[in-house]
Amino acid sequence: QVQLVESGGGLVQAGGSLRLSCAASGGTFDDYAMGWFRQAPGKERQFVATISPTGDFTNYATSVKGRFTVSRDNAKNTVYLQMNSLRPEDTANYYCAAAPGRIIETVSMSYAFWGQGTQVTVSS
Repeated sequence: QVQLVESGGGLVQAGGSLRLSCAASGGTFDDYAMGWFRQAPGKERQFVATISPTGDFTNYATSVKGRFTVSRDNAKNTVYLQMNSLRPEDTANYYCAAAPGRIIETVSMSYAFWGQGTQVTVSS
């Protein structure tokens, strides 16, 4: 069983930056594709970014491409999401997830393990 714990959320003004972290335990971290998703109140969970087990491959939602960067440190069992040029529409609860046996993965149903989420609020 893999446990994932997100941190780094908070309140930031539009145009600002935040760096989210997701620490994993209880599994073989470098066997998993990792993903970030977000969910705003009243909306469906949305794919944000994914990174391959070795970090060689990434994929982003169109809405965040060029502003967000996903990375991982397998020695620390941690995945990061650097968010720059934040907009009010980025406000959501952000979740990290692990997909065993995948290279990169944009579909939430393919992720077996999820964190509890960290809230990001961007004020205008």
